[in-house]
Amino acid sequence: MANHKSAEKRARQSLKKNLRNKIVKTKVKNAVKRVQALESGSENPAEALNIAKSVIDKAAKKGTLHNKTAARKISKLTKLYNTKVA
Repeated sequence: MANHKSAEKRARQSLKKNLRNKIVKTKVKNAVKRVQALESGSENPAEALNIAKSVIDKAAKKGTLHNKTAARKISKLTKLYNTKVA
């Protein structure tokens, strides 16, 4: 464990950041799965795609995902949507 005050603070901050990132990544995974399955329970596929895009963009904005990773995920989902729906 950390021996200095600043190192202890860093450890606490790291745990908080880790938890926050885990939550955001889980939201991204769930949104992606909804689009891949094209579940049309309460939302249509286009709406699921828009929600997924929004979740991915927010994750990139927060720094949880790299910008290019987010762009790649959105591109892949859009391509999948266009092939299955259109």
